[in-house]
Amino acid sequence: MTIVTDILVGLVALIHVYIVVLEMFLWTTPRARAAFGTTKEFAEESKTLAANQGLYNGFLALALVWGLIATDPTGFQLKLYGVVCVIVAGLYGAATASKRILFVQVLPGALALIALVLAR
Repeated sequence: MTIVTDILVGLVALIHVYIVVLEMFLWTTPRARAAFGTTKEFAEESKTLAANQGLYNGFLALALVWGLIATDPTGFQLKLYGVVCVIVAGLYGAATASKRILFVQVLPGALALIALVLAR
């Protein structure tokens, strides 16, 4: 179960690394605009804000990666912290921005959390 847990946690971390890249570096590109449903004008006006948001997603990814390489109990605690933060942020995002976040962020985070708790 530990391998499955680490794969799920790693997947959540990779999702957030991808979000970091989209928000911090590709925000004004057609790919990022399509992913977030923004116009060219809005993307240009909000790129600094998006980069800041991307940085926070980077912190989430970092906690998860650190949890994967740290030994227990620290590793477990970081993974638990990271996936709970991802789920909470995803629920807020789904309530305020897009229901799609439930599938992109909350579902993978919830699966990782369930696996993490069952493996403990």
